[in-house]
Amino acid sequence: MSHFKKVPVAASLLSLGLSAQVALAEDVVINLGYAAAEGSSYSVLANKFEELAEEYSGGTIDVKVRCCGQLMGEDEAFKAMQLGTVDMHVITGNNISPHFPLMDAFVLPYIFEDKDHAYRVLEGDVGQNFAAQLQEATGVHLLTFGFVGDRDFYNSRNPITKMEDMAGLKVRVPKNQVMIDTFTEFGAAPIPLPWADTPTALQTGTVEGADNGTSFIKSQKFYEIMPHFTALEHFTYFSPLFASQRIMDKLDDDQREAVMRAAREAGIYQKEEMTKQVDDIRAFLTGEGGMKTAEFDRTDFIAAGQRVQDKYAADKGDDFKALVAEIRAAAQ
Repeated sequence: MSHFKKVPVAASLLSLGLSAQVALAEDVVINLGYAAAEGSSYSVLANKFEELAEEYSGGTIDVKVRCCGQLMGEDEAFKAMQLGTVDMHVITGNNISPHFPLMDAFVLPYIFEDKDHAYRVLEGDVGQNFAAQLQEATGVHLLTFGFVGDRDFYNSRNPITKMEDMAGLKVRVPKNQVMIDTFTEFGAAPIPLPWADTPTALQTGTVEGADNGTSFIKSQKFYEIMPHFTALEHFTYFSPLFASQRIMDKLDDDQREAVMRAAREAGIYQKEEMTKQVDDIRAFLTGEGGMKTAEFDRTDFIAAGQRVQDKYAADKGDDFKALVAEIRAAAQ
């Protein structure tokens, strides 16, 4: 009788021990960083992903969101994911170009005719093929493209009513050659600066203007130091969520499915939330925020953007030309 009692107790203890080991082995902590301020469009994506990944994984994934450059800046984050020293990061598309030049096709000025065109490209076969090419070339996973916005322009010198008003204006640009060439074509004097140096450069007058996604101008409180606002919409931007191969390899099949589902749904959520907010943010900037805006003629800007598009399509390799052609074809 006593023998009968001991066997199930021992078996039960062994089972519990193995279960604990399995649970321990399956639990994964993911550090997810972004360089923008808390409350920006990046936080909308990151926080929703955290919520959904933890829910869909049954709690075996613990996402720790690190805002405001706590992990590192955008210029370093992609390389860190290649090395496996950062798990996940949200990075503005144009800051991927130095690591994967094909991204510049999406950075070209006025490359998308409207938001429907952009989403047809990014959410369709073109975007999926691009993500697969990026992963094959760099080892980094692009989990979602998320919200597509426009970069709005602001400056401290004068209102922008036509392209001539941009002449000689010292404009901060990211370290992206397409963006440098575009502002040169606009007649401005572009100054490449990392994002971390931008607020100080604007405050000290090292640069007189810059462009950002609409929500960034509010979340960074640039309306407090920049008096002139222009909804130029010259660059489309998006901020994909990326993951390192190292963190993806830590996930079992169910966790990987949970992460991919969470990323997809978080991207849709960000798209819906930020689309609703853009008009309200622009109204705030030019109302309560105190920025002045003026009617402007976009004709010369679009023509200049087309010249930049044509130059890059002619100078880049076959893969780049093919991608530009696919983007343009999707406008039909």
